[in-house]
Amino acid sequence: MRAVLLLLLGVAAARGEAQSGPDRYDPTFRKYSKRFFGVGFDWRLFKAQGMTESRLDPDAKSQVDARGVMQLMPSTFREIQSKNPEWASVDDVERNIGTGIFYDRQLWRLWEDGVDDADLHRFMFGSYNAGRVPILTAQRLARERQLDPRGWSAIERVAPEVPRWRHRETVDYVGRIGQNLKRLDGKGRVVRVRP
Repeated sequence: MRAVLLLLLGVAAARGEAQSGPDRYDPTFRKYSKRFFGVGFDWRLFKAQGMTESRLDPDAKSQVDARGVMQLMPSTFREIQSKNPEWASVDDVERNIGTGIFYDRQLWRLWEDGVDDADLHRFMFGSYNAGRVPILTAQRLARERQLDPRGWSAIERVAPEVPRWRHRETVDYVGRIGQNLKRLDGKGRVVRVRP
């Protein structure tokens, strides 16, 4: 009987079920990163985003009703669900992560031709947090000040001048994703980073 139980636990772990700890969602992050960004894309970016959004808590819920690991708004989930009708619930952890990465891909495509490759992920994450409009406004202001609007540093510099944008939240959010990425080793495990 014990051998059967161990075998079943091994199968569940291989499928990403019944895992605990900080690496329990790694198979899901890998799966959807590969599906929406391709084989060579660093899936750990999205895990770092999930760490920033919710500390990888599938039950997280914000004051504005953003939910799950990727802190998706129900309206965003419904929009993406219309293109993926098999995704039944924002509260299903796998669908939540998949939807967040799918949404990241949509944002990535919107910025792909208009920003520096090295900063593309920052524009994607900034849009995930604040929407695209404040960042487009910041790009316009950067151009007016003869800064390079294709670089994230120019956006950070002019962000305080964008009306009605909680820019500190967005800039901090993008920075925390970078910090969380540094905390992950090559296999996605959280490692302690010494100051």
